[in-house]
Amino acid sequence: MARELSILLLAAGLGTRLRPLTLQMPKPLVPVVDETILARQAKLARTVFGARLHINAFYLADKLKTAAESIGFSKVWVESPEILGTGGPLHRMYAEGFRGELLVMNSDCHCRFDLNNFISNARNSGASFALLGVDYPKVNSIGVDAEGRLSRVNKRFDFGTSVIPATFSGISWYSEYALSEIFGEERDVVRFWERKAKAGEAPWVDLSQKDSPWIDMGSPDGLMRACFARLAELRTDRWICPGSPLASDSAFLARSSDFVIQEGARVPATATLKNALLFAGAQVNENEFVTNEIRGLNFNWKLQ
Repeated sequence: MARELSILLLAAGLGTRLRPLTLQMPKPLVPVVDETILARQAKLARTVFGARLHINAFYLADKLKTAAESIGFSKVWVESPEILGTGGPLHRMYAEGFRGELLVMNSDCHCRFDLNNFISNARNSGASFALLGVDYPKVNSIGVDAEGRLSRVNKRFDFGTSVIPATFSGISWYSEYALSEIFGEERDVVRFWERKAKAGEAPWVDLSQKDSPWIDMGSPDGLMRACFARLAELRTDRWICPGSPLASDSAFLARSSDFVIQEGARVPATATLKNALLFAGAQVNENEFVTNEIRGLNFNWKLQ
């Protein structure tokens, strides 16, 4: 009998690193060139054939719920009156009757993982839950022992047996048994990981895709890099919202490159853009040269 598997997209965060952009919209609805973060993650999730898509919501929940339902999410778990963290939603789902395996995905990671391969490896690992790891030296904050099990989370716990540093990709797999073991007070899921590791049931860490592209889109720098990665997927170095006269302005296009102009950004034809993201509400002056910046309504982020 085929195992029943669902996917939960964790999307209840406040998006504080992207404020004030996220004062206008929840982080999953931030556009990455021509599609939202939510749409991108849903596209990746649907590579797992037959999986039901779930999402949790808290901040600007009505907007997120409407968007998620419109693209086919089966269930939106609205959290109220308070946010439940990363482990709380898993405990809640099981307590309210969810059964089966669960693939959990952060909502703000730009990646191209083979989810089916990870699920297969996790099932065959002998562990009741598993994490997908990447090698990202700037962040590497977990450690994996010689048996492939989690043995360290920086500033949280360290069993002294780590041999491989890695970064948690934000993607994990939980068997039904593992979901049943999460306590209600373990809203920070790392508490559950530590408790199970101490009991000899540490999660297995899959490093078979450790060199795959991975970008944390939850920061201005990460959002910029994700947008440029999307432009590369589209085989272009620029994107202008449909209907803008700038799309046919040859002089502007000859001067500018590596940019995204979203609907609602005001950009005069005399401007020059280089490494720029312009969201709704952005203002650019006549003859201005905008480089290494993200702009939107009432904000201007200058990046290195």
